[in-house]
Amino acid sequence: MPDRSAGRRSRTTLAALAAVTFLGTTVLTGCDSGPEGTTKGATAEGGRRPAAAPVWDRSPESVAAVGDSITRGFDACSVLADCPEVSWSTGTDSTVRSLAVRLLGASGAAVHSWNHAETGARIAQLPEQMALAAKEHPDLVTVMIGANDACRDSVRAMTPVADFRASFEASMRQLRGTAPKAQVYVSSVPDLKRLWSTGRSNQLGKQIWKLGICKSMLGDADDMGASAVARRAAVQDRVVAYNGALSEVCAKDPRCRYDGGAVFDYRFTGKQLSHWDWFHPGRDGQARLAEIAYRNVTAARPPA
Repeated sequence: MPDRSAGRRSRTTLAALAAVTFLGTTVLTGCDSGPEGTTKGATAEGGRRPAAAPVWDRSPESVAAVGDSITRGFDACSVLADCPEVSWSTGTDSTVRSLAVRLLGASGAAVHSWNHAETGARIAQLPEQMALAAKEHPDLVTVMIGANDACRDSVRAMTPVADFRASFEASMRQLRGTAPKAQVYVSSVPDLKRLWSTGRSNQLGKQIWKLGICKSMLGDADDMGASAVARRAAVQDRVVAYNGALSEVCAKDPRCRYDGGAVFDYRFTGKQLSHWDWFHPGRDGQARLAEIAYRNVTAARPPA
């Protein structure tokens, strides 16, 4: 007669071995990904090791800004003048509540933010600005540039896309040489055609445009002939291509976050444009830019 107790013991032993094997596999392979691709797992001793710090820090403690007239707050406070205190990135104006103020508080922003943007700057000047920003060793650098590369006297004078890309790549290398761990938030270039469509309803604005503001897009604002329509479409296509270059270069750097086209997609109204030129953001427009930036910088995941 077979020993049934021995059989039961054998089956129990096999079940126990199977359970150990399964649990062992679970411990060894049951890793999960933390924020922005960080990995959690077991140490060699079988205990939990501390999670690696996330690549993207959603609470940076200092901010440096680079870019053009938008980041300088040009024409937002008075005619033909910079007004950096209302800058969407580093300004101190309480009605704008800049990105720096939202992240650091008013007192922190006053001490730990720097604005190296320049009115009229094109992307060829960005490496120099990045070098200045890197010397501050900021936790976060904001970038908004490209409008002046498209806003030229003619379509033919616009910055070629290949040159635009090369300058942005050089800017990132410049930053990484001095501040390898600085995060970079890149804003898309605004929709210049949308600004034309919005501003052209204002007769005073159109008169001001005749002084030469962004002639490639705003020149002959009421001309709806084939040539003018084609010119504006060419500028629009170039801006879209610039945004593509910004996105692609940024995607290669784990500490860079592109806004996913949020600024380009934002539908500025007349209320948000400067009443001195009907082109640059006024205080309200600067506040909207700050909202967009804060939402994207503090998001758990980058914009799609």
